[in-house]
Amino acid sequence: MESAAHEPGRGEAANPARTPAPESNALAGEAELTKLDPNFVPAMRVEAMFFWVPALIGALIADGALQANEAPVPFGLVSAIVLVFALVFVIRLPARRYQARGYHMSADRLRVVRGILWHSDTIVPFGRVQHIDVNQGPVERFFDIATLTVHTAGTHNASVQLPGLKHETATSMREDIRARIKRDSL
Repeated sequence: MESAAHEPGRGEAANPARTPAPESNALAGEAELTKLDPNFVPAMRVEAMFFWVPALIGALIADGALQANEAPVPFGLVSAIVLVFALVFVIRLPARRYQARGYHMSADRLRVVRGILWHSDTIVPFGRVQHIDVNQGPVERFFDIATLTVHTAGTHNASVQLPGLKHETATSMREDIRARIKRDSL
């Protein structure tokens, strides 16, 4: 297998397939990340609406109160500002968060990558795993997704969460990690 750092020789054209993609993994030699379940995006949108719908209602009430007090603010200004933020947080941000997340499970560890502004690349060696949870809230249950939580020995970042997995995938990963822990402890 040729390395990605191969430079073309005399008369040899550059091969774009050998060039790492801009979103290539930070750690050299790591396998490609597995994307989360696509249902994670609408689930995040529904969860965001639980905050932004009441915020919009509050903004409309604030607009009405400003008009009742004859404030020099045009009616709808507060609502328009909140609506812009709501659209960003309900429509755009979930898609960006989905694109910024991924995982890779190898024979001895789980790698979880996440973050838009604050990027996090966490590797959990299976030898440090204490127990594993699969959690589902009502919105996750509706979209048939779950969060895999891996609890490790230690205090700093002692648990790593991987949301947005298909429920079947999360339970399968839990059992696979559990089997590897049992095999390593024998």
